[in-house]
Order: sequence, then structure tokens, then C-alpha cells
Amino acid sequence: MPRSKKPAGSPLPQAENFRRLRRDHAGEIAQDYAEAIADLAAAVGEARVVDLARRLGVTHVTVNRTLARLKRAGYVNTKPYRAIFLTDAGQKLAAESKLRHETVVAFLQSLGVSKKVALMDAEGIEHHVSPETLAAFERRLPQR
Repeated sequence: MPRSKKPAGSPLPQAENFRRLRRDHAGEIAQDYAEAIADLAAAVGEARVVDLARRLGVTHVTVNRTLARLKRAGYVNTKPYRAIFLTDAGQKLAAESKLRHETVVAFLQSLGVSKKVALMDAEGIEHHVSPETLAAFERRLPQR
């Protein structure tokens, strides 16, 4: 059976979807760390490596490696044996991530999903939902 040919340079729809998925995956960890750092700072006054490791279920080595990447990306400032601080860009990322998370959780709960399951499912959905879909979720939610 002959294959239909696509013009050179025009990606197949599936290829574009996979490109978007890879781009989304790249930002997931930064979003999760920024949100966790902001939450810890608000709850206990500071975020430390040991607290992040515990909260995210990873080793302190993983946290240190990720923090080095986040520092290079301009999201955090760190000093050895000191607290971790979000930069302005990191604070913006944390706020956006938290809002996305809260919107997805609220939307899932509005569908009748239990809070426990909505919180768990939102961890994956929040990173991959498009701005258009997120806006649709917000329109369907009762005013918050």
C-alpha cells in the first residue's frame, strides 16, 4: 500500500505533538521545584536541600544537581549550606505553576473526582494542559 507523501518541511501532526510533549517534560521539573521551594518558604520560612529531597521523594544529590540546572536557568540562587531562594523569574514560575495546579485540581473536583485523586492526577495534567484548555477549565469552574 503506497504511503501518502507530505511536503518536505511540514511535520506530521503526531510529530508536532511529540515535540510539544518533550518541551513540556523539560519544564516539568523546574515547575515542580519552583512550586515546592515557594511552598516551603511560605510554610517554614526557607527551603533547604533536605526539605526539598523529602518533599519530592528524591535524594539530596538529585536536588543539588537539579538546583544547579535551575541556577543556570536563572530560577534560583543558592549558597552552600544555606537556604534556597527563588529569583524573580523563579517566583513567577512558581506562581504560574501553583495557579495551573489549583485550576486543574478544582476542575477535576468539579467533575466529581475526589480531592485525593484530583491532587494526584493534577500532578501530571498541570504540566501538559495547553493554555487554551486551561482557560476552558477556568470558564467552567464556579467563580473562585
